[in-house]
Amino acid sequence: MDVRYPIGKLQVPKKVTFENIQEWLKEIETYTIRLRETVDSLSDEELSRTYRDGSWTVRQLVHHIADSQLNMYQRLKLALTDENPTVPDFDQDKWAIQPDTKLPIESSIKMLEGINERIVSLGYSLTEEQLDRVFNHQKNGKIIVATKVAKLAWHEEHHLAHIKIALSK
Repeated sequence: MDVRYPIGKLQVPKKVTFENIQEWLKEIETYTIRLRETVDSLSDEELSRTYRDGSWTVRQLVHHIADSQLNMYQRLKLALTDENPTVPDFDQDKWAIQPDTKLPIESSIKMLEGINERIVSLGYSLTEEQLDRVFNHQKNGKIIVATKVAKLAWHEEHHLAHIKIALSK
């Protein structure tokens, strides 16, 4: 197993169905429960563990998940409200070392609860036409809403697996 991609790389079907969307939304809807089960009782030492040499700590991962979901949620909203918006990249490594990442992880879990609730609510209302709307990512090019929903779910699971690997060491 490649610990950089413990659940594999993101794979999106060529034709995304409403069943796919619902499956991804259910993962997002239950994510913070599963995250809390994994990190709620961790000590400072456990929060400082990494899943591989040079990787982020468990604490940084939790904060990164919230930061990333926030950015991806904004991109999703822009794709639904603007015509072909261009969205900036964000330097996740620089975000991961900002002073707010020293806060207790509870702040990011609470943030995730709200963001994920909004993502799920919005996701269940998406029409076929909306699933095909696009935004242009500054670095990655054209991305459709259906792919963004898949990534919202995959990204959280990807980093939960990283956290579990770090805690198993």
